[in-house]
Amino acid sequence: MSEHTESKDRSQLRQKRMIADHFERLSRAKEEGKKVVYTFVPGNLTELIGAFDMLPVLPEINALQSGMRKKSAGYIAEAEKSGHSEDVCTYVKCDIGMLRSGNIGPTGTKLPEPDLLLLSYTGCFTFMKWFELLKQEYKCPVVMLHVPYQPDGVITDEMRSYVVEQLRTEVIPAMERVTGTRVDVDKLAAHLSLSKQAEDDLVAVWESARHRPSPIDGYFGGVYYVGPIFSSFRGSHDAVMYYRELREEVEARVARKEGPMAPDGPVKEKYRLVVEGPPNWTNFNEFWQMFSREGAVVVSSTYTRVGGLYDQGFRHDPSHPLDTLADYCLGCYTNLGLPSRVDLLAKYIREYEADGFLVNSVKSCNSFSVGQLLMLRKLEEKTGVPGGFIESDLVDPRYFGKANIENRVQSYLQMLEARKARGTSADAVVSP
Repeated sequence: MSEHTESKDRSQLRQKRMIADHFERLSRAKEEGKKVVYTFVPGNLTELIGAFDMLPVLPEINALQSGMRKKSAGYIAEAEKSGHSEDVCTYVKCDIGMLRSGNIGPTGTKLPEPDLLLLSYTGCFTFMKWFELLKQEYKCPVVMLHVPYQPDGVITDEMRSYVVEQLRTEVIPAMERVTGTRVDVDKLAAHLSLSKQAEDDLVAVWESARHRPSPIDGYFGGVYYVGPIFSSFRGSHDAVMYYRELREEVEARVARKEGPMAPDGPVKEKYRLVVEGPPNWTNFNEFWQMFSREGAVVVSSTYTRVGGLYDQGFRHDPSHPLDTLADYCLGCYTNLGLPSRVDLLAKYIREYEADGFLVNSVKSCNSFSVGQLLMLRKLEEKTGVPGGFIESDLVDPRYFGKANIENRVQSYLQMLEARKARGTSADAVVSP
């Protein structure tokens, strides 16, 4: 089921067509009079954007795709030449460098300039600075949806009302001014209904990893599965068809008792892991192979929930359009406090019967990396399952130390193997 297999499944081919078509529409946007919105993945308002017939562009998706295409190093260097620090989020530097290098998208066509910068703040302070920089470049309207942080893991009525009021009095009026049209609530509800259908099937795909062997890798393979719903396609018929096909393919793998596919072929499951933190994109295949060649399958991960915690029960509700958009934004993983993140990871470890969990601490991403060592220790105490710790970066190849990461991964898996051989109790706490 990997993106890298020679014989691609129908869902993979569909996703490839969807992405190509989207960037083709973007290339024609200005001549066809389509308005373009730049926004981010966590807390994105894709259904609302679709209700206005606007086209979304997601800068962090552009950055990660640049990393996978081996272009990010040059873009980051371009940004650093203009004064951006080495410690700045490498997604930001990659995006700024890409912009100043012609803003060419992954299909080779130039991305259109935004008609609106839509910032939905969900726990990442960098987003606000990022949009300040984009505003300097584009001189277009900016609207911010401020989303309260969830310190206790609970969405209160006051928090919801605060977000809904901003949607009603700031975000929607800004979109109406840009497009020259009024919001169509029925059209918005129709998009939300399609989102709910796709979310049901995505959760079924995620939860298929409870089987032994898991038919999917919920981290490396999972980033492909969440691509459509976390970017430009949630609320579309294309997304509904994609996730329906993907679910059928995964269920067929379960029936055949097949494990996941990896860049170098099928994986024979030996270790079941949960992973915290984003992956490295510049050396993605090499990173994946460090696990797949050892039989290590990631059965669940927090990164694949960064655009929505659907497996915790949330679904977009077309009968309450603004309330459900607010709840979605409030419930994003990056908007949770550390205790809530620990509880969620512990739940995944238990429910997916993981042998261990691993933290990939990303140098330039404070939204994920701050507090991760404390999270690791708390998780060990809470679950009795041993944790491991590795370090890399999002899209800066200077911070991908292959030998160091590989040594740590192998040492960690050897520790898990020794633990299995001893028949160590799940109640014991072992640190690598």
